Amino acid sequence: MFRLMEPSDLAAMQELWAACRSDPADYAEKVIRRFAGEENAWLAEENGRLQALVLSAPVTLQGRPGYDLCGLCSRDEGAAAGLLDYVSAQLAGRGAAFLVAAPGADQAAFYAACGFGRAFGLRCLTREVRRNLWSQAEFDAVTAKKLCELRRRFCPGCVELDAGRMAVVLGDLYARGITIVSSEHGYGLYFRREDTLYFIELMADDDRAAEVLMEAARQKEVVVEKAVVTVGANQPLFYGEGTRQEYGMIRFLAAPFDLSESYMRLMLAE
Repeated sequence: MFRLMEPSDLAAMQELWAACRSDPADYAEKVIRRFAGEENAWLAEENGRLQALVLSAPVTLQGRPGYDLCGLCSRDEGAAAGLLDYVSAQLAGRGAAFLVAAPGADQAAFYAACGFGRAFGLRCLTREVRRNLWSQAEFDAVTAKKLCELRRRFCPGCVELDAGRMAVVLGDLYARGITIVSSEHGYGLYFRREDTLYFIELMADDDRAAEVLMEAARQKEVVVEKAVVTVGANQPLFYGEGTRQEYGMIRFLAAPFDLSESYMRLMLAE
């Protein structure tokens, strides 16, 4: 049996989540209730026992409505596959044009067998960051709403969350130690590990504007020598540099459309 969750299902969902994933104890409830919402949490059960769950957070891409599937947990792969087909039909009935997901390496083949194709590739590159006292920027001055606006400005082909769900993502990132650096010419989100800045997202007008953001971050962090930067595979920043990495997948529920300029990142419960 496939259905939407009810409030009384939460404890069983948390139990299944804990059995399948290594997240903190309160993480499942946050993702279910605040990121996806109970109206977007789907279950497969057999003989009254929960067999699989998946969440669907509303997103948009190129002005089209869709959903990000996340948090897939299951005791039985057949139940999970049936659940994904059921959810796809239900969300198509809601008017969704597509579903996206950012599965881990252990789930990619499963999603492919369920009709998802690779999309939203990334490039990962390493750059030395020079010391430049003249490079200035602001830190942690970007709200969730502002981040959504910046993403639309610098990457119109981005898979977009609404501001409320982006606030949940940012809260999770801040709990893990993220810093946001920004200027009128761009922004970046990074973690610092020893002498390296790890930019999980970097958007700017051009390469030099991006370098200024990295230099300002070096000034703030002091003991930094290099940056590892992740950008969209087809983004113009540092074009031609780095190695490609697979990231997202998509299943079209309506007519397919061009994804060559599209980008997806910062999704929760990957």
